Amino acid sequence: MSDPTMSTSQKTSSPLSSLGVPTFTPVARAILRIGAGLLFMQHGAQKLFGLFGGVDGNGATAELFSQFGVAGVLEFFGGLLFVAGLFTRSVAAVLALLMIVAYFIAHAPQGLVPILNGGELALLYACVFIFFAGSTPGAWSIDGARS
Repeated sequence: MSDPTMSTSQKTSSPLSSLGVPTFTPVARAILRIGAGLLFMQHGAQKLFGLFGGVDGNGATAELFSQFGVAGVLEFFGGLLFVAGLFTRSVAAVLALLMIVAYFIAHAPQGLVPILNGGELALLYACVFIFFAGSTPGAWSIDGARS
């Protein structure tokens, strides 16, 4: 249980910060957010623009109003918002849900063990997005600049 008499800075400080060592947490969050967002955008770019081999390895794109097309829109443009750190918590919640649904639609029917059904990446993205849905975006974000 937290102590209500503690200030916010006392609650969020690390043991190293009490020794005068600056915390790396905001920068680490930003690196995770930007890196994960850029990697995630590639999945959308495959589906929407046929980049990186497209959806079939030959540059094909998904139909925009198909399940794959909607996923591509969320992956690319949601990833872009995530990289920018704009509406980070809301976008992260939507993307986490997308990845959980994708896991159960595309991977779970092949077996529930992620390493065996190829779904570990979807679940890893879901974990990253869940973290940001309940956290701050870190440094270098539009959300941080607006507050």
